[in-house]
Amino acid sequence: MFVRRRPTATTFTIVAALAALIAGLAILVVFTNRKVDRELAKPPAAAPAKPIKPVKLTAKQLAALPRTTTWTKITKAGLDSPPFAGSDGLVLHPRTAKVVYTEPGGPAIAVVPTTQLDNPTWLPVIETRPEWARVLLPSRPNGSTGWIHTGDGKTKESHSPYEVHIDLSARRLTLLKDGKETGSWRVAIGTKETPTPVGRTFLLASLTPPEVTYSPIILPLGMHSDALQSYDGGPATVGLHGWPDKSVFGHAVSHGCVRIPQEALNALSRIPLGTLIIITK
Repeated sequence: MFVRRRPTATTFTIVAALAALIAGLAILVVFTNRKVDRELAKPPAAAPAKPIKPVKLTAKQLAALPRTTTWTKITKAGLDSPPFAGSDGLVLHPRTAKVVYTEPGGPAIAVVPTTQLDNPTWLPVIETRPEWARVLLPSRPNGSTGWIHTGDGKTKESHSPYEVHIDLSARRLTLLKDGKETGSWRVAIGTKETPTPVGRTFLLASLTPPEVTYSPIILPLGMHSDALQSYDGGPATVGLHGWPDKSVFGHAVSHGCVRIPQEALNALSRIPLGTLIIITK
């Protein structure tokens, strides 16, 4: 019987291909093993740090804490730094009265109520850590800050797209939305004897006086006069408000408040409470 033999060259080609394949597989196994060895040699990833729990207080200790409002002074509060930086617009509302601490896990220094001047409390967040938020406070001294524990679900967060810049040297207020200017106005500021303070503050409340004298709306800030301890029966809270005489704009004539045109007042009365306001020289 006739048998056709495979050419010798073809046989050699098949053998060479198989040898190359086996060599390739061997190299792949070596490199794979090395990669596995390197992965095994790595130290295990550290477990995420557990959020710091707030210091527990007795009912007596809680009752002894001062309320942080525009009427009070929180002597142990931290001070804002840097004073003129912007923020991402995060604002926080306490659903119940919340304890304020010097730092996460640190001592308690105050209690922030749910309302300020009959308005809901909204505070700008200037720093965060897991289950904690550092906020600006409405009390003296100016630039007071404290930490609030947010891990218990008793706070509400929101976002203000606005930011207000007040340049005292230029006597100008500028309203920004999402970083873009939406309005700019000449304003009146405090005199040399009763200057408008500088630093970061926020829109604390919106008030409508029962009888309109100089402004239909008054916008108190979380800031106070450094020259006055009280004014017209109040704690010398600095505010934004209108003024009937337009000739004051561009001049230093107030007791520390910022007098603004009606158009500016209309715009600012629509921004959220807690919106950051930056006042510079």
